[in-house]
Amino acid sequence: MGRIAGVLGLLTLMASSTARASEADLVLPDFRTVTFVGGLNGHSLLMAGIAVAVFGLIFGFMQYTALRKLPVHKSMLEISELIYETCKTYLITQGKFILILEVLIGAVMVVYFGFLRHMELIKVITILVFSLIGIAGSYGVAWFGIRVNTFANSRTAFASLRGKPYPTYAIPLQAGMSIGMVLISTELLLMLIILLFVPADFAGPCFIGFAIGESLGASVLRIAGGIFTKIADIGSDLMKIVFRIKEDDARNPGVIADCTGDNAGDSVGPSADGFETYGVTGVALITFILLAVPGAEFQVQLLVWIFMMRIVMVLASLGSYGINGIIQGGKYKTADHMNFEAPLTFLVWLTSIVSVALTFLVSYLLIPNLAGDTTLWWKLSAIITCGTLAGAIIPEAIKVFTSTESRHVREVVTASREGGASLNVISGLVAGNFSAYWMGIIIAALMGGAYFFSLDIPNTLMIAPAVFAFGLVAFGFLGMGPVTIAVDSYGPVTDNAQSVYELSLIENVPNVKEEIQKDFGFSPDFDKGKLYLEENDGAGNTFKATAKPVLIGTAVVGATTMIFSIIVILVGITVSGDGFRSLNAANAANLSLLHAPFLLGLVTGGAIIYWFSGASMQAVSTGAYRAVEFIKANIKLEGVEKASVSDSKRVVEICTQYAQKGMLNIFLGVFFSTLAFAFLEPYFFVGYLISIAVFGLYQAVFMANAGGAWDNAKKLVEVELKAKGTELHAATVVGDTVGDPFKDTSSVALNPVIKFTTLFGLLAVELSVELSAAGQATITRVFAGIFFIASMVFVYRSFYGMRIETPMAAIAGEGKATVKPA
Repeated sequence: MGRIAGVLGLLTLMASSTARASEADLVLPDFRTVTFVGGLNGHSLLMAGIAVAVFGLIFGFMQYTALRKLPVHKSMLEISELIYETCKTYLITQGKFILILEVLIGAVMVVYFGFLRHMELIKVITILVFSLIGIAGSYGVAWFGIRVNTFANSRTAFASLRGKPYPTYAIPLQAGMSIGMVLISTELLLMLIILLFVPADFAGPCFIGFAIGESLGASVLRIAGGIFTKIADIGSDLMKIVFRIKEDDARNPGVIADCTGDNAGDSVGPSADGFETYGVTGVALITFILLAVPGAEFQVQLLVWIFMMRIVMVLASLGSYGINGIIQGGKYKTADHMNFEAPLTFLVWLTSIVSVALTFLVSYLLIPNLAGDTTLWWKLSAIITCGTLAGAIIPEAIKVFTSTESRHVREVVTASREGGASLNVISGLVAGNFSAYWMGIIIAALMGGAYFFSLDIPNTLMIAPAVFAFGLVAFGFLGMGPVTIAVDSYGPVTDNAQSVYELSLIENVPNVKEEIQKDFGFSPDFDKGKLYLEENDGAGNTFKATAKPVLIGTAVVGATTMIFSIIVILVGITVSGDGFRSLNAANAANLSLLHAPFLLGLVTGGAIIYWFSGASMQAVSTGAYRAVEFIKANIKLEGVEKASVSDSKRVVEICTQYAQKGMLNIFLGVFFSTLAFAFLEPYFFVGYLISIAVFGLYQAVFMANAGGAWDNAKKLVEVELKAKGTELHAATVVGDTVGDPFKDTSSVALNPVIKFTTLFGLLAVELSVELSAAGQATITRVFAGIFFIASMVFVYRSFYGMRIETPMAAIAGEGKATVKPA
C-alpha cells in the first residue's frame, strides 16, 4: 500500500489548471419548472416516488417480521442461528476488507478531483461521503438478505413437515420479496434524495461517488462470496463420494460452511450485485440525459419519466406478488403435489405483463407530446418493454438448458449412465455453449428492437439516440426488480432448508412427534417433508440459474451507456450554427478499426476475462483442496451424531481465508489493469471496455448455464431417479462440483467486474486525459507501464501464489504428505 500511495502522490505534483467537463460537473435542472399530468410539477411527482419507496421499505420489513414469527422447532432454529452467526463473521471480515480497498479508491478520487481538477474541498468530501453511502447500501442490503434467509430456511424446513408442499414454496418466496422490496426501495429512495434535496451542482459528485462506492462493495461481496461458497460446497459434496455418506450429513464438518456459503454466494453476492446494478444503470441514464440532451425542459421530462417508470414498476411487482399469492394459494394450498417451478414462472410473466401495461399508460400520461412529437411516448415505452420482456423471456430460455425438465439436463444424466463423469462434463459443456448462442441471439434481437424504435428519436432531442435506447433496455431488464431479486433469493433458502432439516437431526429427537403435536398442533410427516424439500431445491436451482443472465445482460447492455460518457469526454460535442449538437466527427474517427489502438483494445479485453475466470477458479480449487484435506482428517463417522462446532467453524475459516486471498489478487489485478490501459491511450481503453463487455457476456452465460445443467442433473438423479449412492450419482456429483465455480464464482462475478471496470475506468481515463492536456503525455505513458507491471504482479500471484503446493511424492503415496501453505 505504501508504494501505491507513493505513485499516487507523484500524480499530485502534476496538477494543472487545465479543466474539462466531466460527469462530476453535471448540474441537475430544476424539476419545478416543468408541469405534467394534473398540473403537478416534476418535483411533486418525484416526492410521490419517495412515498412509494418508503412504503416498499415498510412492506419489506413487515414481511421480515412475519417470517421471524413463523413457527419453528428449536432443533432447526439452533442450526439456522449457527448459520447466521458464521455468516455474520464472514460479513464483518468482508466489511473490513472493503474499507481497506475504499482507501485505495478514495486516494485516486482525491488526486483526480482535488488536485488535478481543483474541485472545491466540499465537493471532494461529498464524493467520498457518497462513495461510503454506496458501500453502506450494498453492504446493508446484503446483511439484510442473509438475516431474512436464515429466518426463512428453518421455517421452510419445519413447514415441510405439515405434509403439504405449498408452505415449502410460499415461505422462500416471501423471504425473496422482502429482500427485493427493501433492496429496490432503498436504492430508489437514496437516488431520489440526491435528485430532490442535494443542491443541483452537487448532484454530479454525489452520483459518481455513490456509484463507485456501491460498485466497489458489490464487486468484493460478489467475487469473495463466489469463491467462499464453492470452496465450501465442493469440500462438502466430495465427502459424499469419499465416505459414501448422504447429502448434508450432520457428521460432515463442511456442511455448516456449505450453508454459510449458500448465503455468502447466493444471497450476499446477488443482493449487493442487484443493488449496484439497479443504481449504476440509473446513474448511467442520468449522466446520458445531462450530457446528450440539450435544454432543461427536455432533461426534466426524461428524468422524471424514467424515475416514474421505476416507481410504477415497484408497484407492479408488489401488486403482481399479491395477485399471484391469491391464485397459487387457491390452486395449491391444500394440494398434496405441486410443480414448484410453475407458480414462480407465472409470477415472472404476470409481473412482466403488468409492468409493460403500466409503462405505456404512465408514459402516455407523462410525455404525450415530447419535443413536439406525439409518438415518442409509445416508442420510448416500446424500448423499455424490450428490456422488461427480457426479464421474462431470458428465464424461459435459460430453463431450456438448466431446468430438471430440460432435455439438455436429461442428456447430461443419460451421458453419465455409461460415460461416467467424463461424458457428464462434456454434455454439460455442450449445454453451456448452446445456451450462449441462444442468449446472444435473444439479447441482440432485443437490442435490435430498441435500436429500431430509436431511429425515430430526433437528433435535435439528443445525441446518439441508439445509446439511450440501449440504456433503457438495461433499465427495463431490472424494471421488475423486486420480483427478479425474489426468485433469485428463492434458491439459497430452499438449498439451506434441506441442509437445516438434515443437520437438525429432528427425526432423532426423543418423542418429537408428540412434542410437535402438542406445541404446534400437527403430526409431522418426515418422508413427505424431505421429498418436498428436495423437489423445491431443484426449482430453486433453476431460478437461481435464470436470474444470473438477467443481471449479466443488464451489466453488458448498461455498459454501453456508461462507455458513451467516456466517448463524450474524449470526442467532445460540437454545436452548429442552428444549435444542432453532435459528436466531434474528427475525433470520433478514432473509434474505428482504422485507429490501431482501438483495435488493440478490442483484442486485449478478452485476455482479462479469461484471466479472471481462471484466477477465481484457482482460488476455489486451492481453497477446496485445503477444506477437503481438513475434513478428511477430522470427520468422525462413528460414535457421533454431528460434527463439532469447532471443526465446522474451522472449515468456515479456511473458506474465508482463501476467499480473501483470491479476492485481493483479483481485485488489484483488475484495478491496476484499468489504470494501465486508461493511461496507455484513451481510444485503446474504449476498445478494451467494449471487449470486456462482449467477451464477458458470452463467457458468463456459458459458464452459468453449463453449471446449472450439471447442478440439476445431479438433482434429477437424486429426486426423480432416487439413485443416491450409485455410480451414476457419483458421476453427477463430479459434474456438479466442476460446475460449482462455473456458475457461482466466475460467471456471476463478471457482472460487477464489467461495471466496476467501466465506472472506475471513466474516472481513470479522465485522469489520463487531464495529465496529457497538462503536457505530461510522456509521464502518463510511464505510469501506464508502472500500473501494467503492478497488474502483472497480481495476475502472476493469482495462480503462482495460490497453488496447491503439496509434493508429488506425497500425492503418489511415496512418503508422508507435507503441506506447504499456498
